Amino acid sequence: MSELSSLEKAKLAANAALDKLASEIVAIDVRNVVSFADVFVIVSGRSDRQVRSISEGVEVAVKKNGGKVYGVEGRDEGRWILIDLGDVIVHVFQQRVRQDYDLERLWSDAPPVDLDLPDEENGVRVVR
Repeated sequence: MSELSSLEKAKLAANAALDKLASEIVAIDVRNVVSFADVFVIVSGRSDRQVRSISEGVEVAVKKNGGKVYGVEGRDEGRWILIDLGDVIVHVFQQRVRQDYDLERLWSDAPPVDLDLPDEENGVRVVR
């Protein structure tokens, strides 16, 4: 089995998050902005329970498809869970915490990544 590309990992993560009813799914290409990753995937959940469920769904999907999870931080609090997939970093936020940190603004120099997700379905916001 060949290694998953960063785009494949980002799409897997986004679709797994969508399966757990995540909202505001955004991916940005950070290759020219940071040295530790290629893509950030940022998603929102409504509660700590949903944020945990989303993160677990992402982990299962990536592992099931031959990817590796290098680390997970923030699961105990369930406010902001960071999932390290190597070249892809998945940020799962509670909505209000996401607004406070505003990663999209912080990394605004990074272009969006098209994850080929449905537009505006179930509160999904896809950045192109």
